[in-house]
Formats: sequence, C-alpha cells, structure tokens
Amino acid sequence: MAKIIGLPKLSPTMEEGTLVAWTKKEGDEVDVDDLLAEVETDKATMEFRSFDRGVLLKILVREGETLEPNVPVAIIGKAGEDITDLLAEVAAGTGAATGAAAGAATESESATESVAATESVAGTAAESTAEAAAGEATAREFGGRVISSPLVRRLAREKSIDLGAVQGSGPHGRIVKRDIESYANGVGAVHAGGGERLPPRVVKASSMRRTIARRLTESTQTIPHYYLTIDVDIAPLADARKAMNAELEAVGKKVSLNDLIIKAAAVALRRVPAVNASWIGKEIHYHQVVDISIAVAIDDGLMTPVVRDADRKGVAQIAQEVHDLAARARDKKLELEEMTNGTFSISNLGMFGIEEFTAVINPPEAAILAVGTIRNEPVVEDGTFLTGRRMRFTMSCDHRVIDGATGAKFMAAFKRIVESPLNMLL
Repeated sequence: MAKIIGLPKLSPTMEEGTLVAWTKKEGDEVDVDDLLAEVETDKATMEFRSFDRGVLLKILVREGETLEPNVPVAIIGKAGEDITDLLAEVAAGTGAATGAAAGAATESESATESVAATESVAGTAAESTAEAAAGEATAREFGGRVISSPLVRRLAREKSIDLGAVQGSGPHGRIVKRDIESYANGVGAVHAGGGERLPPRVVKASSMRRTIARRLTESTQTIPHYYLTIDVDIAPLADARKAMNAELEAVGKKVSLNDLIIKAAAVALRRVPAVNASWIGKEIHYHQVVDISIAVAIDDGLMTPVVRDADRKGVAQIAQEVHDLAARARDKKLELEEMTNGTFSISNLGMFGIEEFTAVINPPEAAILAVGTIRNEPVVEDGTFLTGRRMRFTMSCDHRVIDGATGAKFMAAFKRIVESPLNMLL
C-alpha cells in the first residue's frame, strides 16, 4: 500500500532542511536504506535514506526547497498503484507522513504545486471554463480568487506586495514563492527625488545561515561577555614552526602557526582548567578532556570541527587532523559528532590581515580565543631598537563561569607557552 514519506529529522538540532538533490527519480525501485536524497541541515549535508521498500511513485518537493521535519516529500508504493487519494490528502494538509518522519504533515508549497499539476491533467468543467475566460494563467483563476498557499500570502504581507498584481507561474496560475521573489526583485524603489534605483538583491538564508544567526543572537543576549587582550612576541613560535617543518619536509608534512596555537591553547587549558568549562542550566561543568573547536569559514557560513584531546596530541597530528576536518567542513561532509561538544574555541582571522577582533562565544563553551595577524614593528631590547614580530590574542569570556582573574591567569599561561615553546613539553 502506498504511503506518504516525510522529511526525517536528521540531527537532534535540525529545525528545517534544504533538499539539495534527489538521488532517485520517479519510477525507480527503492529498497530499505537506499539513498533517496541529500539534505542540508543546520550542521552539514546529510543523507536521507529510505525506511521503506517499493517504487518511488511521486516526488512532492523540488530540489532547493527548505522544509521542516515531517513535511511530505514523496510517495512510495507498488508500481502502478493509484495515489490520487494520497495526493488529495497532501493538498489538503491532512496527509500523514510515515516511515522515518512519522507525524502530522505540515504545509509544503512544492507538494501543493505537484498536486495541482496532477489535478490539472484530470481537470474539471469549472476549472476549464475559468481558464478559458481568463485567456492565460493568472492569479485570478477559479472565480477571481487568488490562488496561493499560506506561506506565499505571509511572504506577500511581509514584502507589502498585492497578490492581485502578481503573475502566477504555478499550475492554474497559482502564485508560488518564486513569483513573490521575482516580483519583489523586479519592482524598482523610488528615490525621494523621483528617480528610480535598483532594488536590493534578496537571497534566502540557508538553513546553516539561519542557525548561525539564531545561535549567535542567543549567545550575545544570554551570555555576559567580557574580553581580555594580550600582545605576544610571536617570533619564538614562528621560529619553532620553521624548525619543525624542516624536519617534517622529509616525510612530506608541515605544520602551520595555527596548529601550534591550538597546541599552546590546549596545554594552557590543562594548566588553568577553570577556563575549560561550560555553563549548562544552573551548573558549571568542568571538562576532563580538552576538545578544541576550530572556526572554519565556508561559502554560506561557519563551521566548528573539533580536535579531540588536543592537549595529548603532537603538533604534527593536530596539523593533519585540522587539514582533514577543514577540507571536509568546506565540502559539508563532516559527521555530527565531529562538530559538537567542544570545550573551547579558536577563531583565526590573521590570514585576512585582521590585527585584533572579538569573537562571539560558542555556547555552551565558556570562552573563545580570537587570533590576529603577525605585525612587524619596532621593539626595544636591551636599549636597542629591533624589528619584532608581534601578535594580539583576545579571549571572549563567559563571566558566569570565568572571573576576570581566572581569565587573566589563562592568558598569562598561554603567553608563556607561545613565547617559550619548550613550555609545551613540561
């Protein structure tokens, strides 16, 4: 018996997902655990696999659509099975999604469009008459009623758009989301002086971008941030890196300055464990492991893969792991466990020439270290002016967990390690 398949919740934090690509097409046979589609969630692009066996009779959602969990996305059943009743249920918003996404189905504009397209094939006398009178597909089909979903009507209200002025491109002239976006982008705004100017380019935020916005807003609104900045002589660490790479060259490996900074921060966290903590509920959790989250910029946001047990690993191993994690982060191929449950974060904008900045804490961690660029500037040593290499580090601290003196103690320990790298071995 055919059944409606809903979008599964692919991670504990998933509130919506974008269906990136179908890997099956209508008419294909589907077995249990077959890959149906790839879905971009707030964390990564993840696999949507089938919990059912049969034939993919109908795809209800186009690639690129963003949906909440349990929204109907497909119908699976036996070859040739009549699915008219199921399509009607989806159109009415009463179709129950089964399988991995069992639960009440919510509205899906794309599903409604697919059902409308099916209805247009069968047709009714009233619909045909209305279409003939209109002469073209418009938003005033079916007795002058504007055909659109609640989602489209909400978008129109938000953008102050009169639906009666919009040309619908969906079945029977139905106004769909892309029509609202095209209309909004195609109508010029007017200057006070009367001249026309180009409208803003409006781009729908991805699931990841919306999740980042929500989490960072929560962080700045609920965490009492304060900031500690130190200026460090980075020459000893840079020289240590040069010596290490000379040794590693024979085996085709190398380490970056950032890898050494990760190691230095991990050792400092072992020496000042009060910073390696989280505020959770009404409790402070002092972590027994040092797992460093590394901020990695990708095309539509930021990901934070985690280097586990960074204090116990050599710099070469850290370098290899960071390289692998960063590459897979940019390809959105990280597993969920590879980017959750860090205990401390590092964000490095030095490669972009940023001298100093403050970063937003990644909850529930209690601190994040912002790394600036190397500056060549004069320094005084034994009464003589020399060219020095300096770098600024700023730690954002959660004042609920880390008092000023504790944060200062960590920064002092970190500075000692960076300025005398042999301290990492103690």
